[in-house]
Amino acid sequence: MKPERLNALTDGVVAIVLTIMVLELKFPEEPRLEAVLAVLPLLAAYALAFIYVALYWNNHHHMMQSVSKVTGGVLWANHSLLFCLTLFPLMIRWIGEAGVTAWPVASFGVVLAAAALTYRVLQYELSQSEGEGSKIREVVSHPMKEYSSLACYIAAIALAFHAPYVSVALYVLVALIWIVPDRRFSPA
Repeated sequence: MKPERLNALTDGVVAIVLTIMVLELKFPEEPRLEAVLAVLPLLAAYALAFIYVALYWNNHHHMMQSVSKVTGGVLWANHSLLFCLTLFPLMIRWIGEAGVTAWPVASFGVVLAAAALTYRVLQYELSQSEGEGSKIREVVSHPMKEYSSLACYIAAIALAFHAPYVSVALYVLVALIWIVPDRRFSPA
């Protein structure tokens, strides 16, 4: 299979995820500051989830520029990543309803960690399908950003039960690390 088909599927799922996320947003019940403050956790969760979906899409796009074929393993790894991304709307809804509290924040971290792991598996599968001497194999052989992100997620999950706002800060930190598309895939 050519990568363009996989990219089209990914684009479609990402568009649906973003649409569902925006539909989860609520207007303040009254035109008063207290009502606006009540929906801020949901708006913040939406903004962070939107940024994460955009980060995955941007980096997926850059990574897929360096591949020429897609195998069954690549398809399943990509589907696993998309599954994780489809859980983002559920997580922001939970944070919107429960606030920045232990279980929703930790669960968001579990989803982020799962997305990071499935993205790493996708990288591995793509490097296997492309073979020796490929650009993707060269890039994914140095997964420092990926592993440091995963370590932050694991720490944030544990911290969510003691300091959920610190966990959120770690999620923001990882997003900032990835805000510039992965330059390792840029042409030399």
